[in-house]
Amino acid sequence: MTPAPLDWSKLRVFPLSERRSLSRAETLEPDLSSPLPECPEETRRQVAVAAKRIRDARARGAGVQLIYGAHLLRNGGGAVIRELLREGLVTHLATNGAGTIHDWEFAFLGRSTESVEQNVATGTFGTWDETSRNIHLALLAGSLDGLGYGASLGRFIAEDGCTLPTIDSLETWLRAESSSPLSPARADVLLAIRQHALPPGRITVEHPWKRVSILADAWTSGVPLTVHPGIGYDIVACHPMFNGAVIGRAAQLDFQQFAGVVETLDGGVVMSIGSAIMGPQVFEKALSCVNNLRVGSGRGIVSGHEIFVVDLQDGGGWDWTQGEPPKTNAAYYLRFCKSFSRMGAPMHYVCCDNVVFLRHLWAELKSA
Repeated sequence: MTPAPLDWSKLRVFPLSERRSLSRAETLEPDLSSPLPECPEETRRQVAVAAKRIRDARARGAGVQLIYGAHLLRNGGGAVIRELLREGLVTHLATNGAGTIHDWEFAFLGRSTESVEQNVATGTFGTWDETSRNIHLALLAGSLDGLGYGASLGRFIAEDGCTLPTIDSLETWLRAESSSPLSPARADVLLAIRQHALPPGRITVEHPWKRVSILADAWTSGVPLTVHPGIGYDIVACHPMFNGAVIGRAAQLDFQQFAGVVETLDGGVVMSIGSAIMGPQVFEKALSCVNNLRVGSGRGIVSGHEIFVVDLQDGGGWDWTQGEPPKTNAAYYLRFCKSFSRMGAPMHYVCCDNVVFLRHLWAELKSA
């Protein structure tokens, strides 16, 4: 017999305030004027190279893309990212679903992170009402304006909530403009309003800690921040409001915008900081799509860019400047190195804590 799919409407969810959170927003505001953390001479040399490449790229109007994982936010790296945004040194940010969940929870509650082991055992892991409800709410509202995941959630945090239309207006739009590209989004909003008793009009959700939100900073700075989640990867799936169509629609728009940024990378810079899976996987598909369109229109492929990959693993003991290792070498199976090494550009692997790298990078950029 084929098991029946679970009924998500029966999931029990709990107030976020009741969760034992393991990290606090206060740790996200380090003093950037404090002495720089120690790092090896080789790392400082690589940082200097990265800083020069970024300055040169911005001087010629080329893109600088920063792809990051959730740990960068939790470790306080967002403070440096905010400075890079203010100085116009980064033209695009990208993260995974977890990066946005921590971002929103810190902005809303001032706390984030839970014990996976303990809470999975009790069936409570990820079942926190406000987190999933408000992220879905932000994506639903943003979809009506054609916004992707990052822009929708960044606006929601920056503006402390969103506005939903009435049922009557949604039904009118669907009848009168059934072939509109916005019709699927409008239908999902209508369904959510009916199923989850969402009120029309302004819905206020205060974010007392929005100053630590990378999403909100990107939105107010006008810098695109794209989000690349997986269906079932993130705790927003552990809630009765879970809607894969809503998440997928927002993620599709963000992937297309990610590719639009890759189009600007001739002579530009890519930094992947603590993104071992999402970063290389999304980048390689986006680059292929961009090159596909360029070749089809008689243009040259993306070139002249450089890639800096930052992670704590030792890189397999392989010198990646010499090309790809053989399959018999364990380094071959380090996806975050191997994929980026295949992207038609010099790939510099920096074995370093991501916040240490960013602190030194910011200091180098300021000294120029």
